[in-house]
Amino acid sequence: MSSHSMFAEEELIKFGNFDSWITRSIKESVLVGGKTQTLYEIGPKGTFDGARAYTNQGGSPWACSNIYAKVAGVVKTNVSVFPDKHQGGQCAKLSTHIVNCKAIGVVNISVLATGSIFLGNMLEPITGSSNPMSKMSIGIPFTKKPKAVKFDYKYNSPGTERIRETGFSKRQKVNGKDMGQCLCLLQKRWEDAEGNIHALRIGTMRQQFSQNCDWKEGQTFTIHYGDITREKFYKADMGLMSGTNVFYALNSKGKNVPVQEEGWAEADEVPTHIILKFDSSYGGAYVGTVGNTLWLDNVKLVY
Repeated sequence: MSSHSMFAEEELIKFGNFDSWITRSIKESVLVGGKTQTLYEIGPKGTFDGARAYTNQGGSPWACSNIYAKVAGVVKTNVSVFPDKHQGGQCAKLSTHIVNCKAIGVVNISVLATGSIFLGNMLEPITGSSNPMSKMSIGIPFTKKPKAVKFDYKYNSPGTERIRETGFSKRQKVNGKDMGQCLCLLQKRWEDAEGNIHALRIGTMRQQFSQNCDWKEGQTFTIHYGDITREKFYKADMGLMSGTNVFYALNSKGKNVPVQEEGWAEADEVPTHIILKFDSSYGGAYVGTVGNTLWLDNVKLVY
């Protein structure tokens, strides 16, 4: 699993070489065209067919934005993560695109969907498009303290306008340039008697990709420990997550609740959870540039 060198020990995250994929064959409702769609999940090679809720297979820690939705009895899918080729094996391709849902006499909506992969679980079936973060349980138990995240990547943006398309309001233009991103957070989490999840932030790494590039192999991104708000490299988007800008996680009662970060931990604290998430667009739900694509391979932690 890990290779030793003079300087660092590297640990490949399980299935993080993206050489094996689970395929899901799902027939969409006749109302939305009745096509059979192929969805991909990161895990041991195999199939998980039918309109049924996917759960991580074979000990895979990865979930992605490929989803099976069932809204008002209508089965619909989204596919924004795909296997692709790299170095004689496979890699993950994350793509931002528009999902059209035209159901005869029921709905006619378009939403912008970002390609995302993350450590955690997707809670299927998705039953609506409000508050998409609440459909994902992000972060997995983890107690180590890696120095960095290392991976191969390629990035391409058509550079066309950035939009917000939620399906329920008119398409809006969003200022600024879309970028791909990687986020790695180490947290110390705990749950109170009511089932609320609280956290302190121990480690932070956020990297955006703005320049189109061909494959860059073995790129390393440092995880910074402790309160980094006074550091030169600190940017607002590395700050604590609160309010509507939070990830969700399943509590001990099986309910997906917001993880409220309440402060910065000391650098020497031991984490309970790691968040690692890659996105083809960085602006949050329904915001991005159509055609933005981020390819990833060989995702490792460096010690």
